Amino acid sequence: MKAVVLHEYGGPDKLKYEDVPDPVPSEGQVLVRVAATSVNPIDYKMRSGAAKDRFPLEFPAILGRDVSGIVRDLGPGVSGFKLGDKVMALASRTYAELTVVAAKDLAFVPEKLDLVNAGALPLVTLTGEQLITKGTNIQSGQTVLVTGALGMVGRSAVWTAKKAGAMVIAGVKKSQLKDAATLGADEVLALDDDAAIDKLGFIDAVADTVNGETAQKLLGKVKQGGIFASVLGPPANAKMHPTIKIEPIQTKPDAAMLRIMAEDVAAGRLVIPIDRMLPLADAAAAHAAAEKGVRGKILLLA
Repeated sequence: MKAVVLHEYGGPDKLKYEDVPDPVPSEGQVLVRVAATSVNPIDYKMRSGAAKDRFPLEFPAILGRDVSGIVRDLGPGVSGFKLGDKVMALASRTYAELTVVAAKDLAFVPEKLDLVNAGALPLVTLTGEQLITKGTNIQSGQTVLVTGALGMVGRSAVWTAKKAGAMVIAGVKKSQLKDAATLGADEVLALDDDAAIDKLGFIDAVADTVNGETAQKLLGKVKQGGIFASVLGPPANAKMHPTIKIEPIQTKPDAAMLRIMAEDVAAGRLVIPIDRMLPLADAAAAHAAAEKGVRGKILLLA
């Protein structure tokens, strides 16, 4: 099969489109013919070596966490799936024409959701959902501020918090205030406006996707006993706020929840924009574009 292979840390040019052996499903695994995968920030951070302390690579490496595709083969002990099923998952080594996925992590693609578009969903929707449910543990009637709310994880977090009955504040840049009005949050806050942050009262929780100075400012707005949950680690001033619980989130596969989030997307209740679609062979160009900044997911079509 063809795959995008990384032989050393470096820039997008280090991603090589090559022939590699076909993977074979082992006990409890399913072989998936990849329809689409997508580019996530963790992908280019792993490629560059920026994330090697947390996620070291063994070369040659195949990147990729998202997959949507068709079941091609079943490993021993697998039931509940058949050849030809349309599936999606949070997996690994998905920058390839074929990949193996643990059967327990596979979800069926909703009938009304395009198979290719499903490849944009696993990592960002599960991260946003777990940031709220596992991180902030927000309850109905409580208030949570989601930073980077127009990002893909942020959108998923806003939607999850609204479903939980929380009062949701969407934190964005001043230039994004108009676009953020489409998120369905109860309020919108410009995080690059110190005066606006100063006016913010104490809140129950922050669901953070940006870190940096913004996170440090907002930590002081969380009430005593409140929670600051983040996908990027604790703010640099966390030790100055010992009464606030810091909850780091590392996303885990959850097939049942992925199906629920995908159904929300299929029904138009949650929108995960797609910026562009490129052939898998153009992964280097996709990484370069993603690092410059895009307004939605970049899909790689295998």
